[in-house]
Amino acid sequence: METKEQDLRQILAANIKEQRQILGISQEKLAEVAGLSWQTVNSIECQRTWVSDNTLKALASVFKIETFQLLMPPETRAVLSLDSTKVLRKLAEAKKNYDDIFTEIYKKQQ
Repeated sequence: METKEQDLRQILAANIKEQRQILGISQEKLAEVAGLSWQTVNSIECQRTWVSDNTLKALASVFKIETFQLLMPPETRAVLSLDSTKVLRKLAEAKKNYDDIFTEIYKKQQ
């Protein structure tokens, strides 16, 4: 259980740092805008402490993203950030690729 908690802390820390860098702001500025202390932001990014739901909401609000996105691995967030047409195209391509693979496997078994 501890490993999963640590993984989640790493994901959260990396996402906060990434979002902060996208905005081009320091930990101090993020803390100020979110109504938090600099130490809180630093402790979260350094994975020394966990966040309350209010802290998570405040950070997400500053980044203008949904709260759950701060807890998502980068590869998952990348898929969600695509517009729906691109997502549907990617899903259709993936399905076609899997259909081709399954057809090939089936033919080999015959």
